[in-house]
Amino acid sequence: MTSKIYSVNANETASLRGIPVPDSFYKDHPQWDNASVKIEVLSDNTLLVRLVSEDEDDEEEEDPKMLRLFLDALMADAIKDPSILVPYTEEMKAEADALLEGVIVEE
Repeated sequence: MTSKIYSVNANETASLRGIPVPDSFYKDHPQWDNASVKIEVLSDNTLLVRLVSEDEDDEEEEDPKMLRLFLDALMADAIKDPSILVPYTEEMKAEADALLEGVIVEE
């Protein structure tokens, strides 16, 4: 299935208010009152609905679908069997730092 992202800007008639969200949400999170919405169909029974602030709306986003699906699978495994989780130790951090020493990240 090819993924398509549907964008709804806050100034369009089908704004975030068109999605059934309780008013208490806007009271607790007023920064999202005029947010845009991005809806992506992940499968026949799964939608990803993201709120996008005005600052983020102008930025182009690479398709992170595969990363999201991978992280969702990891989360599902962790919820199913929490015993597979291990604490992140100082030794792990030191090993990761050693591996990344001298690596330059380009934006």
